[in-house]
Amino acid sequence: MSIVYGIVDEESDWEPYYPSSTILTFSDYLKLEKKTDSQIHIINLCRNFKYLSNGYYTSLLAEARGHKVIPSLKAINDLSDKSLFLLHTSSLDEVLDKKQSQVEEGGFSLLICFGQVIDPKFAELAMKIFELFPFPILRVQFDKKETQRIRSIKPIPLNDLVAEEEDLFASSLENFNKRLWRKTKTKKKYRYDLAILVNPEEKLPPSNNKAIKKFISAAKYYDILAEPIYRKDLPRLAEYDALFIRATTSTNHFTYTFSRKAESEGLVVLDDPTSILRCTNKVFLHEALMASKVSTPKTYFMHAKLRQEEEVIENLGFPIVLKIPDGSFSKGVFLAKDETELKKVCHDLFRKSELIIAQEFMYTPYDWRVGILNKKAIYVCQYFMSKDHWQIYDHKGNKTKYGESTGIGVHKAPKKIVRAAINATSKIGDGIYGVDIKEKDGLPYIIEVNDNPNIDAGVEDAFLGEDLYSRIMEEFSRRLQFQGN
Repeated sequence: MSIVYGIVDEESDWEPYYPSSTILTFSDYLKLEKKTDSQIHIINLCRNFKYLSNGYYTSLLAEARGHKVIPSLKAINDLSDKSLFLLHTSSLDEVLDKKQSQVEEGGFSLLICFGQVIDPKFAELAMKIFELFPFPILRVQFDKKETQRIRSIKPIPLNDLVAEEEDLFASSLENFNKRLWRKTKTKKKYRYDLAILVNPEEKLPPSNNKAIKKFISAAKYYDILAEPIYRKDLPRLAEYDALFIRATTSTNHFTYTFSRKAESEGLVVLDDPTSILRCTNKVFLHEALMASKVSTPKTYFMHAKLRQEEEVIENLGFPIVLKIPDGSFSKGVFLAKDETELKKVCHDLFRKSELIIAQEFMYTPYDWRVGILNKKAIYVCQYFMSKDHWQIYDHKGNKTKYGESTGIGVHKAPKKIVRAAINATSKIGDGIYGVDIKEKDGLPYIIEVNDNPNIDAGVEDAFLGEDLYSRIMEEFSRRLQFQGN
C-alpha cells in the first residue's frame, strides 16, 4: 500500500491543520530510511522551489529515491523557465477567452490548490492550469486588456494563506489524498494499486459494469488492488502503480491527459499515449498499416482545398465509405451511394476536418475482431452487422442499435486472420488492441486497429470467460514486477 508524506520547512507551517504523523520537515525527510515494502508518495509543501532551495532538493531527493512526488523536478523547471512557461500557457487561450466577460476590467488573481478553486466558475480553468503545472498551491495573476492573459504563476507557501484559503487547501488536499487525513479501514494489503479509468457518462463504454467488476476480481489473484477512478481523480493518479483506461480514448480528451500523466509518473499504463496517438487518428493508422505490408481496402485521403471527387469515384466506384480521422464506434463514418451524396457528405465532413478518408466499400455479413495484448492474440470475435444496416453499429434515431456477436477461441479462428491482426499491430506497440478485419475472397483486409478495444462481459469473454480478465491482469502484474526490478 502507498504511504504519503507531506514535506514542510518547519513544523509551524502545519499548525492550522489537523496533526498527522505523515507530515515531515525537510530535515526529517533527509533522514528518512528508504522503505522497500511500500510505495512512497511525496507532497512537497516547502516554502520555496528555487534552484538549490529546500523545495528543490525535496523533489530532487524524492525522484532519486524512487518516490513519486508533486511537484516533479520537470514541473519546477517548467514554471521557472519563462520560455517554457509561455509555451505551456498559450494552450489556455481558448479557456481564457470564455472567461473574459466574467472578470473585472483590471484583471484578477486566482488561488489554485491541487487544481481546485473557491469560485466554481473558474473550476475548468484551474484544473487545466494544474494539469500543466502540478503544484500543491499556485497563485495565478491574470491581466485583462482586449483579452485576458496570464501575467504570472507562482507557488505559494502554506504560511502565506489566509483563513479562507486555508479552508480551500484543507478540502482540496483531502480530495487529493484522503489517506493523509483519515485512518484507513482494515483490509488486506496488496502489493500494487491499479486505477481503472471509467466514464459513467459514456453511452458506449469499451467495458460494461459487469466486466469492470470482473477485472477488479481478477486483479486480486495477482496481488493487485484495482478500483475505478473518474475524470475528477486526475490529481490522485500518482497514488497508483498502474492505470487501465476503460473509457473511449481520443487525443483531445481527458483520457489522453490521464495516459500521458500516468506515463510521466512512471505508472504502467494501458492504453499508453503513443498507442492512443497512433490508433485514434485513421490517417496515421493507414500509413502504419501500409508500412506493415498488410492488406487494407483501397483508401484515398481527401483534402478540403483539393477537388478530388472525380478521382475518388474513378478509382473506388460506388458506394464509397467516408470517414473523419478520429471517429469511433462507427461514428463519423458515412456511405455515399452516388455523386450527390458524396458531395454532400464531403461538404459536411470538411467542416470538421481538413482531411477525410475515402475508402472502397467492402460488405461482409460480419467483421472479425482480434484482441491483441503484448503482440499475442487473446480473443477472437465475429461482430455481425446491425439488422438492415451496413455497419455493426446503427446510430440512426435516439437509440443505437448493434448486431449480434460470437466469441470463438483463438486456436479455432482462421490462422490467416490472427496472423494479419498481429502484423497490423507490429508498428504500433505492445499494448492492448482490437483489430477489425473483413474477409473477402478468402483474404483478410484490415479495417482499423483500436487502442481501446471492447471487452464486455457476455461478448468478448464468451469463449474464455473469467480467464480473459485474468490474462490481462497477469500482464499488468508482469509489467509491474519488471518495472520494480
